[in-house]
Amino acid sequence: MRAPFGVVVITGASSGLGASLARAYATPDATLGLIGRDRRRLQATASACETRGATVSTAIIDVTDASATASWLRGFDGQHPVDLLIANAGTSAGPDPDSPSEGAEIAARQIGVNLLGAINTVEPLLPALCARRHGRVAVVASIAAYRGLPYSPGYCASKAGLRAYAEALRPRLARHRVGVTVVCPGFFDSPMTDRFDGPTPFLLSGEDAARLVKRGIDLGRKRVAFPWPLVVGLQFCDIAPAFIGDAILRHFRFQIHAA
Repeated sequence: MRAPFGVVVITGASSGLGASLARAYATPDATLGLIGRDRRRLQATASACETRGATVSTAIIDVTDASATASWLRGFDGQHPVDLLIANAGTSAGPDPDSPSEGAEIAARQIGVNLLGAINTVEPLLPALCARRHGRVAVVASIAAYRGLPYSPGYCASKAGLRAYAEALRPRLARHRVGVTVVCPGFFDSPMTDRFDGPTPFLLSGEDAARLVKRGIDLGRKRVAFPWPLVVGLQFCDIAPAFIGDAILRHFRFQIHAA
């Protein structure tokens, strides 16, 4: 399927899902703007995309830096009007399974990158997208957005906030003909998953996850969530009486090791 987007910006493109999406959107008629923090890995992604014929611009930016993020995005959009913006940059952490506290600094870092970093990415381009009355914004949340997991409270909070933010944007932007896709993936191969010590049911390859995400975005879907058994399970835990959800999730023990 040929994507309806000629100019695509992706944050968190150094590795993981962001790198896989960049390669998936890399075609001879595509212009890609790739943002990441790791210069070596970002250049590897860019080279792979250029090999596929895409024109690529890169930027080493931490999305928590609102000023630098906005400046680069507006400059890139001025030269290459963006059709699709994918706010994908993310991080994860969590407490020791037997610790009562994650720590404010660790939780704040995840909220800073996953939620505020996504807002820093989306907001600068909204005026231009709406003025052109064309384009799509996709944010990569997580199935963890559906129900807080006891061993990653900060991560779940950041992704739940991101999901709510994007769901609120969608009807707001619809009148400007700008679409919003909320992506809530489960487990897939990535450096982040490599730090996850625990069960990873229905694990996908990074390429398969990117294929599902890309297909949903290209079809204009409002939500892309997978795999469905985990999605339905977490939704059930959310709507069920709290003591039932708590009892189920208490036994899903895991630890996210430091990067």
